[in-house]
Amino acid sequence: MAEAGTPRGGCACGRIDVHSHFLPPVYADALAKAGLKTLDGGFPVPAWSVEAALEMMDRQQIQTAMVSLSSPSTHFLAPALRPGLVREINAAGAGLMAAHPGRFGFFATLPMPDVEASLAEMRHAFDRLGVDGVILETNVDGAYLGAPDFAPIFAELNRRKATLFLHPTSPACFDALALGRPAPLLEFPLDTTRTLVDLLYSRTLQTNPDIKVIVPHGGAALPALVARIAAFANLPIIDPRPASEAEVFETLARLYYDVALSAHPVPLAGLLRLAPITQVLFGSDWPFTPEMGVARNIHQLGESGLSDADLRAIARENAERVFPRLAALRA
Repeated sequence: MAEAGTPRGGCACGRIDVHSHFLPPVYADALAKAGLKTLDGGFPVPAWSVEAALEMMDRQQIQTAMVSLSSPSTHFLAPALRPGLVREINAAGAGLMAAHPGRFGFFATLPMPDVEASLAEMRHAFDRLGVDGVILETNVDGAYLGAPDFAPIFAELNRRKATLFLHPTSPACFDALALGRPAPLLEFPLDTTRTLVDLLYSRTLQTNPDIKVIVPHGGAALPALVARIAAFANLPIIDPRPASEAEVFETLARLYYDVALSAHPVPLAGLLRLAPITQVLFGSDWPFTPEMGVARNIHQLGESGLSDADLRAIARENAERVFPRLAALRA
């Protein structure tokens, strides 16, 4: 049996982690100033530093971490205050990439729900900072991503053939639903699924096919609910909606899915019925998932029965197609 954290199949190529978080000082200070010692129903704010990230990455044989903000992003601020903090966070992410070439990539944050400011920040992030993609939380102050107001964001991402990393956050009605437990337990995967249904039924995914969408946590609840989600496409009382059940399956099969917290045999089996192995990417969710959990997930993936070729594809090769600049960084 392989030890936790040891890759199978000679995968010394170095993992690409598409689901990794950072808390640069400007963001940690903003959380502290707002009095936020815990997030999303009691989840502690984790410590983060460049040194700790690199040490964890080396132990877990992660060559490159694509970092981004986790929940609640900048949504704890009034909308008018978000653009300023977002600009500083994105500068910190770009600085991290520049200081450690090949070790970090970066998904820029946008000052949602301000669409004009978000489009301006996207231009700055892609054209001046050279980021690898953008991150959007699954809802913005209770508005889900298929909302018509957000259509210009998706049109611009599609025009750029950009990478979009989705990340869950608490729903607006969290206090009524959470059962007194932190959002990552249940509401995060459900909110991921909710926004994807919204994107499917608004036809946002279908009309913007050139966006490389990364869905976190093995597709969240999609593998369990996809047949039900698809079947409702047959109901004419819902408008707009997917064109057919087949369109739902076809659209979801072309998205990308990270395996953060999802390499257990039950969710992994469901994911591999939803999407081909070519669409599966490695993710750690560190530091919100402690290193012990990252190592456990890697171990479960190694014991999944997948071939060495498939494990190499998940570890790195699939991500190289999403981020071609990383193909030159093979160890």
